Amino acid sequence: MDRIAAMKVFVKVVELGSFARAAERMNLSTSAASRQIADLETHLDTRLLNRTTRKISLTEPGRAYHERCLQLLADIDEAEQAAQAGRASPRGTLRVTCSVNFGLHHLAPLLGPFQKKHPDVQLDISLSDRMVDIVEEGFDLAIRIGESRSTSVIARKLGETRMVCCAAPAYLKQHGTPKTPQQLTGHNCLLYEYLNPRNEWRFTGPDQREHKVRVFGTTQTNNGDLLATVAAQGLGICCEPDFIVAAHLAAGRLKRILPGFEAPVTSIHAVFPSRRHLSAKVRTFVDFLAAAFEKSCAAGGRTLSA
Repeated sequence: MDRIAAMKVFVKVVELGSFARAAERMNLSTSAASRQIADLETHLDTRLLNRTTRKISLTEPGRAYHERCLQLLADIDEAEQAAQAGRASPRGTLRVTCSVNFGLHHLAPLLGPFQKKHPDVQLDISLSDRMVDIVEEGFDLAIRIGESRSTSVIARKLGETRMVCCAAPAYLKQHGTPKTPQQLTGHNCLLYEYLNPRNEWRFTGPDQREHKVRVFGTTQTNNGDLLATVAAQGLGICCEPDFIVAAHLAAGRLKRILPGFEAPVTSIHAVFPSRRHLSAKVRTFVDFLAAAFEKSCAAGGRTLSA
């Protein structure tokens, strides 16, 4: 059995979700493709795929093996390019995930310029506000706001954004404006699900001391845009990255509160699986983002804003 050839068939079957489509794409018969996978499973002594008449899905061992196969095949392709051309050039499909708001407002404008510069890279972008496991789900890269605590990934800092504590003028008129972080305990605070810890807000005071406050409220969600919109409707106080609330602040729908108490500056990271070697497509894309965000942060006064 040619294990590399079998891996390529396996990856293509997973990508297309069909033995027949994978076989057609690779100029094989369906029976030959099926035999390659069967031989691979026999060699590994484990089932990689669950097969039904309607669907093909990865088993747990199959999911882990698929992620390794993707990297191994990318490394082989890069090594061949390096031998042929003296250096590796980025190519292939790059799977990226990031939050919805950041993806629409900060990542999307960069995709066109990147692909014009690197036409051999195909981008597969997934926008989600849930905490995606990039290793388990086979992503090459994630853009994350905040620190990464996983030991299975590597994080490279791309830029910074400042958290902004704000509320609608109507809410402040009705409920009063808090003057210190401790007074937030008497207010309806809107909570972001993935903040860690979720109901603890932190500020640096005029005396440069850290102030921590436990906050509670009637709404929590995994989407920052929703929180900002709810706050703009006058339903409570939010503490969100400035690139999310900037438009509301500019339009007067939200107003900054707690002058003199600065919410934290939060890092923006590119996060990728912990591997000894990065493929050219990942390395090139991360370098491209780092340069673009560095320029944006410089224009925005150190932090990235809308």
